[in-house]
Amino acid sequence: MPPGSLPYGPTDRAKNSTGERTIVSGADFLQLDPGAVPRGQLTGWLVDALRAAITDGRLAVGVRLPASRVLAVDLEVSRGVVVAAYQRLYDEGLLRTDGPRGTAVASAPPAVAVPPVRNARPAPGVDLSPGVPDLSAFPRAAWLRAERAVLGSAAAADLGYGDPRGNPVLRRELAGWLGRTRGVRADAEDIIVVAGVAQALGLLAQVLAGERAGIEDPGSRGTREQLAHWGVEPVPVPVDADGLDVTALARSGVRVVLVTPAHHFPTGVVLAPGRRRELLDWAAAGGLVIEDDYDAEHRYDRAPVPALQGMAPDRVAHTGSVSKTLAPGLRIGWVVAPRALQPELVARKRMTDLGNAALPQLVLAQLIASGELERHLRRVRTRQRARRDAMLAALRHHLPDARIHGVAAGLHLLVTFPPGLDDRVLAERARDSGVLVQPLSWHRVADGPPGLVLGYAAHPPGRIHDAIARLGASWDHAPARGPRP
Repeated sequence: MPPGSLPYGPTDRAKNSTGERTIVSGADFLQLDPGAVPRGQLTGWLVDALRAAITDGRLAVGVRLPASRVLAVDLEVSRGVVVAAYQRLYDEGLLRTDGPRGTAVASAPPAVAVPPVRNARPAPGVDLSPGVPDLSAFPRAAWLRAERAVLGSAAAADLGYGDPRGNPVLRRELAGWLGRTRGVRADAEDIIVVAGVAQALGLLAQVLAGERAGIEDPGSRGTREQLAHWGVEPVPVPVDADGLDVTALARSGVRVVLVTPAHHFPTGVVLAPGRRRELLDWAAAGGLVIEDDYDAEHRYDRAPVPALQGMAPDRVAHTGSVSKTLAPGLRIGWVVAPRALQPELVARKRMTDLGNAALPQLVLAQLIASGELERHLRRVRTRQRARRDAMLAALRHHLPDARIHGVAAGLHLLVTFPPGLDDRVLAERARDSGVLVQPLSWHRVADGPPGLVLGYAAHPPGRIHDAIARLGASWDHAPARGPRP
């Protein structure tokens, strides 16, 4: 049972039988002393104290915390205060339940470099970079059950060198799952399992080396740099409220384009139906569309958008991964390419690494077949909607002049500001206050409005609100826009 599942809510200090406040002596555990904590702020104080102890190593991973009843008695506070504090840290992924053994430290928060501020205590860092999923939501129990089932049934040959395209069991499950959820038209033979979308793009770029490829502007800076690394010249194509400008794409003269049609990074717009038709008409005349199915599974306030590949499988190379649905550390993705490109892609995958690790592929196949993956996605959507809503409310309160984009789906928001602000300086000021964000200018080639790209998936609502409050203070002191480098 999670530590916060008990029917207690946060209250104030314990009182004696006459209703008078008792004298608090504190606890030996971490030398906690709530004597100077204002009424009603005990839960937040205890959360901050425990998080700080985990961060600085006083509470190492695996260390068990006192039972909530015991710590409440030591601190002379309501047990609900301790239960609520444990629950918040459980939600952040810092604590775990060890069954009858109680509550233990699960992980330490990622370190964020925060320069010292004179005459002020350094603020704990909050990383709002986009693309960081909620790693604390990883379905450990479901993964463990699937892994046990796989180890109980896998043949010895399943753990040897296999097909570089990937394990046939996973490719079969992926074909069905992508067909059901994304409208992808593919057999198991059409799917190549890769180490994430990054490797999918790297393999495609190697096959297309020497080509010029259209890329969305604004668009992912990392993707732009990766294509250039592999010998594909990126050619910026503007994006507006309807997505990629296909007319500008046609004028560019390129024969390849990379798009994020279901949820554009970073603006969050969906490629409009008319633009989808125009893009596929452009591809039918001899072009190739590389479809990065970015954040397609994370949607809250709009209907699902089917993949482009299902409408033109011979002209679209579809890529996706479990990096945002499960964890990027699994390094499992896929590419569904036109059949004319498949032999060379398979050859380059073989020469790169001989194929992905066998066991995680079989475990993922089991999660799909059992329905656990889809159940996990439904749970995560509910959790991420709450975090999205928390960031929206905080932005409207602390940055009322900002315009907010990409609300309906994804794991990040884009905020843009009136002209005259330098978003790189704003990002630097935010970092100085302990908040990591990405300026929109990082992801632009052409000039455009200043803005920030803010990820909300990795933090609970309380930390998000605190980070946006600091961001608002940074904005109040940011200077005007300077010259672009």
